[in-house]
Amino acid sequence: MARQCKIEREKKLAKAIKKNLAIRIELRKKNRDVNLSLDERVEAQFALQKLRNSSTTRARNRCFLTGRSRGVYSRFGLSRHKIREYAMSGMIPGIRKASW
Repeated sequence: MARQCKIEREKKLAKAIKKNLAIRIELRKKNRDVNLSLDERVEAQFALQKLRNSSTTRARNRCFLTGRSRGVYSRFGLSRHKIREYAMSGMIPGIRKASW
């Protein structure tokens, strides 16, 4: 089980990402626009740097049951341990233990 502070930090980060997404898109457009003056582009770059904690690449996939950050299958949102446990008990439709 992951520490509770790590799980809460991820929730807070997801909220910040959602909140600042439109602002970040506009700032990126300004930063890449060659028709703007250099000063305006630099201002956009500094503003974007201030929002660095709301970058989508900082988010980490976590198992929504245990909070484990590694071995998480994005299709299910579960870690490999929980997928195996649920598959063995038949709780995930369409998945069963391989036997041949």
